[in-house]
Amino acid sequence: MSSTLTISDSRSDSSTLVPNVFIDEYMSKANGEFVKIYLYLLRITHDPTYDVSLSSIADAFSCTENDVNRALKYWKKAGILNLDYDTDGSLAGLTLLPVTGTDNSVSAETAATKQIPDPAPTFKSQKPSDARPKYLSPGDIEQLQNENPDVVQLLFLAEQYLKKTLSATDMQRILYFYDELHFSIDLVEYLIEYCVSQNHRSLNYIEKVGLAWHQENIHTVKEAKARARTWSKDYYSILKAFGIRGRDPVDTEAEHMNRWLKQYGFSLDIIKEACARTIASTAQPSFNYAEGILSNWKQKGVKSYNDIKGLDEQHQKRVKSSEKGDQTKNAQTNKFNNFHQREYDYEKLEKQLLNK
Repeated sequence: MSSTLTISDSRSDSSTLVPNVFIDEYMSKANGEFVKIYLYLLRITHDPTYDVSLSSIADAFSCTENDVNRALKYWKKAGILNLDYDTDGSLAGLTLLPVTGTDNSVSAETAATKQIPDPAPTFKSQKPSDARPKYLSPGDIEQLQNENPDVVQLLFLAEQYLKKTLSATDMQRILYFYDELHFSIDLVEYLIEYCVSQNHRSLNYIEKVGLAWHQENIHTVKEAKARARTWSKDYYSILKAFGIRGRDPVDTEAEHMNRWLKQYGFSLDIIKEACARTIASTAQPSFNYAEGILSNWKQKGVKSYNDIKGLDEQHQKRVKSSEKGDQTKNAQTNKFNNFHQREYDYEKLEKQLLNK
C-alpha cells in the first residue's frame, strides 16, 4: 500500500484558477492524461478533505500508479512541478512551482532554484518530425532502471521479442518512446510486439511505426490495436482488389497503401477503382502504375467516385474532339483524290494519231 504524500504550493495564491500561460504554452504540448492529472493537483492542493497518494490519484483517473508517476515526472521536466523523494527513493511529496512562459526560461529557472537545489529544466517542445531524437544518456538509462522496475521488464521483453541482447543504443531508441514521447510502458511493449508480429525486428521499422502512432495521437494500447485492425483490414482489401491473396503486404506495398489512405485521404472505393484500372491496363498488379493514377486524381482534386466519372467524361469529350479534328484534317489532305477520274481508251487514241 502506497503512503500518503504531503503536497505544498509555492505559488503566490491558493486558488485553483489555471494560469493562462499554462493553457497557451504547456497544455497543447502535453499528453491529455498528463494535463488532467496536473489540473487535479491544482484542485486538491488546498483541500484537506483529499487523502493524496499515488493510488488515490490513479483511482481518480482509472489508470496505474506508473501512469501517474510518468505525468508527475513530465511536469517536473517541464519546470512547473518539483518532486521530493525519501531516503529509500519513494515519492514523498511534490511542490507546484510558478508557471512562467517558455520564453521566460531564465525567470522560471530562478524561481525554481529558490525551491530546490537542482532546478528542473525548462520545457522545450520536441517534435520528432523536425528535430533530432533526444535520447537518454547511459547514466539516465541506469537511473531510470533503478527507479522503475517496469523499465527493466520492458527491456527484458524487448530482448525476447527482438531475439538479441540490446546494446546501449538499442535501449536509447526504445526508451525514447517512453521518456520523450511519453508512451506508457504497455504501449512501448505493444509497439515492439506488433512490429515483430508483422515480421519486422528492425529498430528502424519500429521507430517509424512508433512515430506514426505519436503523430496520430495514439496514447493507449487499445487505440493502437484499433488502428492496427483498421489498417490491416484496409491493406488486405486493397491486396484483394489487386487479386493478391494469402500473404501480408511487403514494406513498399504498405508504404504505397499508407500514402493513398493517409496522405491522399482516398476512400477504399477510389483506391479499388485505381486497382481495377491498373489490372485492365497492365494485366497484372502494379503499385507503381496505381500510384500514377491516384497521384493524378489527387492533383485534380478527386474526392469521390463521382469526381472520377466527371474526369472520365471530360476525357471522352477530348478524345472525340481530337478524333473529329483528325477526320477533318484527313478530308482536307485528300481533296485531290476526291475529283472524278476520267477513263481513256489508249488504243483508240493511238489509231487516231496514226491515221492523221
